[in-house]
Amino acid sequence: MNLTFLPAVAFLILTLSSAAAEQVGGDKAFSFVVLGDQPYDLPDDSIKFDRLIAAVNRLKPAFTLHVGDIKSSRVPCSDAIFRQALAQLQTFEGPLVYTIGDNEWTDCHRKQAGSFDPRERLTMLRQLFFANPGQSLGKAPIAVTSQAQTMPAFSVYVENARFSKNDVLFASVHVPGSNNGFEAQDPESAKEFFARDKANVAWIGAVFAEAEGTGAKAVVLFMQAEFDQSRFPNGAMPRQSGFLQTLDAIEAGARRFGKPVLLVHGDEHFLSLTPLKNSMGAPMPNVLKLMVYGETLAHAVRVLVDPDSPGVFGFIPLIVPENGMGN
Repeated sequence: MNLTFLPAVAFLILTLSSAAAEQVGGDKAFSFVVLGDQPYDLPDDSIKFDRLIAAVNRLKPAFTLHVGDIKSSRVPCSDAIFRQALAQLQTFEGPLVYTIGDNEWTDCHRKQAGSFDPRERLTMLRQLFFANPGQSLGKAPIAVTSQAQTMPAFSVYVENARFSKNDVLFASVHVPGSNNGFEAQDPESAKEFFARDKANVAWIGAVFAEAEGTGAKAVVLFMQAEFDQSRFPNGAMPRQSGFLQTLDAIEAGARRFGKPVLLVHGDEHFLSLTPLKNSMGAPMPNVLKLMVYGETLAHAVRVLVDPDSPGVFGFIPLIVPENGMGN
């Protein structure tokens, strides 16, 4: 077991042991489910994902977040695969808010993925999954506000969306793995990265401004990528990192906001709960980073939200026993 799993386990034990003695959560308390990096190896993992969707539907959370990678990088980035993934996401009974991962487009140039043009695949993803930028996916969609609707200079970025629930502001940010797409195969891919990175920084700033202006109790950001700062000396991001500007924008917004911030992501496929570190490798004081299960670990995380409690967030693994615990 990865040691970073322990905070989530400790919270679960505390919750179970104290539930009979006191009420857990105030009048505004609710829960949501977050998952990602699944279904992975198609078609076999579609069955596991159906089981997980059924488990989520039984829980009836306020909504579910999918943090990207709707297939593995070894599965072709075809229209048929995209449409199959969309149809499966639409079987969630409640609202489902999806953000884009790297396996859906930045890695699609690889031979195993079908040797597609990544930027063309990104255009198709936007057309299919964000055909109505003003609402989520799922059988009971909720209204969301996309960056395209509120920031005319960034009208392309329909995938960046925000919504609020009981004084907590949620926002997706299109930051995929593979170094945020900053692995230039040609000048056009670099051009795409710099334009999207600029849009993301503006969006993160706007989200925190909205949170401050509305008196939000907390902010939840969700994206696909794991920043993997452990690869660098003292965790400091080099200038060539595609994540540098994202981290700096989150830190600046979180410092101004001064209240709990939760960053949720996927990418590495195991459960982890740690402080988020800034681009110099130092922990951000009010920001937690939750990485969720994925790939062979076809499970999810239920996040408990009590806007009136000091820490706001609690975490319970959502395990589907029939899906096993990986290889």
